[in-house]
Amino acid sequence: MTNLNSESALMKNITLTVLTVLVLTPAGFAADWGTISGRVVLKGDVPDPVLLHAKGAPVKDGEVCAAADTYRDDLVIDKKTKGIANVFLYIYKAPKNIHPEAAKPAPKMIFDQKNCKFIPHVLVVQAGQTVEVLNSDPTAHNTHTYPLRNQAMNILVAPNTKMGDGVDVATAVREIVPHQVKCDLHPWMVAHWLVLDHPYAVATDVEGKFKMENLPVGDHELRIWHERVGYLDRKYKVSVEEGDNRPLKIEADVALFEEK
Repeated sequence: MTNLNSESALMKNITLTVLTVLVLTPAGFAADWGTISGRVVLKGDVPDPVLLHAKGAPVKDGEVCAAADTYRDDLVIDKKTKGIANVFLYIYKAPKNIHPEAAKPAPKMIFDQKNCKFIPHVLVVQAGQTVEVLNSDPTAHNTHTYPLRNQAMNILVAPNTKMGDGVDVATAVREIVPHQVKCDLHPWMVAHWLVLDHPYAVATDVEGKFKMENLPVGDHELRIWHERVGYLDRKYKVSVEEGDNRPLKIEADVALFEEK
């Protein structure tokens, strides 16, 4: 009888140990993770910035919007590095495994208007997040969104609207492509939002650099998109290894950005 009791106790301990391991190592934690980084650069000569309107130009709300020379911001290239800013890189469909930390985004993103420009010019949003629209200018703006799947919004944002008092724009589902955001009062003001249902999307900074963290190890395809061109590449293949991966250099020919 003693032996039977001992064997029964042993089996209970083994069962509890197995269950503990299963609880502490769910599928999300079982995968290995890697980080990719790099730069999107121009192949060819860097074009000169294009003046949109000069300081003091007779534009609407010129005391704010023409307080300084204003240049087009639909193509921003760093002359020193040839890095292309505001390029989206993203996985189109959510991978099977998503890193547990990345799966819980901040509930709110901030989108501002300053000197009659949208800040940031491009914004990555996870479906379910709210975008709080601010206005750091002393003049009114309207924010007009053009999504394909989410509810379009056309809202007036009062002058000097600070964080906490902004206008909230909800997102519910992922979009097919990045969508425009405009100010109808100041038509040169254009930005783009990319709304996805997973965290694996980034935008390049002013030097064309990007970093996408905690991807599941394995082979992936990235979509690379810029507002002047559309897709620079729809199926850019990356093989992600555990940890930090070798930096990528993605080139885009200057001819792609020439306006027809």
